[in-house]
Amino acid sequence: MKNKILIYCFALFAFAYSCKEETQGEVIMVSAEEMQELLELEDIQLVDVRTPEEYKTGYIEHSQNIDYTSPTFEQDLVKLDKTKPIMVYCKSGGRSGKCSKKLKEAGFIKVYDLEGGIAKWQFDGNEIKTFE
Repeated sequence: MKNKILIYCFALFAFAYSCKEETQGEVIMVSAEEMQELLELEDIQLVDVRTPEEYKTGYIEHSQNIDYTSPTFEQDLVKLDKTKPIMVYCKSGGRSGKCSKKLKEAGFIKVYDLEGGIAKWQFDGNEIKTFE
């Protein structure tokens, strides 16, 4: 019974997700819940664009830190795979929004932006990792 419910929920999510309008060049805003599901379903590059100091205070598991304010930011982006989906986040959504636009301009195929950033992620009860 539990498997049937899980399959039904997955099918419902897949249907709802496929119904979203997605145009070439569009950044896809996702909620914390949608992000969690996408991370489980797709092979996504997860990028935290906050400063290294902010990253050390807590980050989302499996993310890599590429500082949006760094002078090497553009060169760091080139090291990512443009053919794989990428999801970016910052503290509250400002820097990740700007970064998302740069990623699309740089030719990344599918770009997701976490709505509300890591602050909303935590507020919704999701776990963050810290350096120990």
